Formats: sequence, structure tokens, C-alpha cells
Amino acid sequence: VQLVESGGGLVQPGGSIRLACEASGFAFEAVSMSWLRRAPGKALEWISTITRNGRITTYADSVKGRFTISRDNPKNALYLQMTDLRSEDTATYYCALDNTLGQGTQVTVAS
Repeated sequence: VQLVESGGGLVQPGGSIRLACEASGFAFEAVSMSWLRRAPGKALEWISTITRNGRITTYADSVKGRFTISRDNPKNALYLQMTDLRSEDTATYYCALDNTLGQGTQVTVAS
């Protein structure tokens, strides 16, 4: 299993950014996938999950209405569109297959 996140960076409050995760080494189209994050000094936090066909998505209350998870099964890719970003969204973001995480991508929200 290999998960490689990309797309992080520095964003101003209220801004948007799109994260991507390239998956390999398993049947991507057959599994649900998730995004998690770890803010500085805090525990790992679940953000969102999408079912294998993309029909059902769930979100943590902290991001509901601002973040959108999606996937492209033919490309083995998972995405997280983040809008209306706040300073408290600053964290390292990970895509996850069960307990397996990628290396993460850093998102910093600051003016």
C-alpha cells in the first residue's frame, strides 16, 4: 500500500486549496478512503470518509460545509477540496486506508 499526498501550502484565511492523494498497491476502487489531519500539538483527527463508489461521504463537524471529499477511481486518486479556510485548519493532512497513512502534506492558514 502506498499513499502519496500533495497540494498543501500556505493559504490566507478564507482561501481555498485542493489536496490530492495518489494511491497504489491495492484495489483502490474496492475500498472506502479517508482524510485525517494532525494540528500542531494535537491528536490525529478524522476529517472525512468516502465510500468506494463515491456515493456516500461523511464529514467531521469541524469541516462540514467547507470541505469536500471526492475520488477518481480510474486514476486511483483521492481529493479534498478545502474552502473558507481558518487558522485552526492548519495541520498536516493525511489520506488513509484503514490504519495506513501517507506521509502527509502540510497546510498552513495564515495571513
